[in-house]
Amino acid sequence: MDIWKPVALVTDISPDTGTLRVVHEGEGVCLYDLQGEICATQDRCPHGNASLADGYLEDGTIECPLHQGVFDIRTGKPQCPPVTTDLRRYEVRVEADTVYLKAEAA
Repeated sequence: MDIWKPVALVTDISPDTGTLRVVHEGEGVCLYDLQGEICATQDRCPHGNASLADGYLEDGTIECPLHQGVFDIRTGKPQCPPVTTDLRRYEVRVEADTVYLKAEAA
């Protein structure tokens, strides 16, 4: 049986940046509002110690604010150097304006 944990409200995601940093099971997670589609990835860029929630969101991609590496949010795949490692993605469910992330199996 899947366990889903509430982490935020959709309205908590910044309308200016389209992102929100939350903590899920002890890890930083970045939530994204892609024109009504809510997605989630790890918050820390795997290339450097930067929060992707502080990055630049455009056309389904997030640009790291530290080294300007770009990731596809839906796939987690790097789009340009210097980043080469995929982002960890999280399963998301939205019910009644609440964003839930799937919990890891115990």
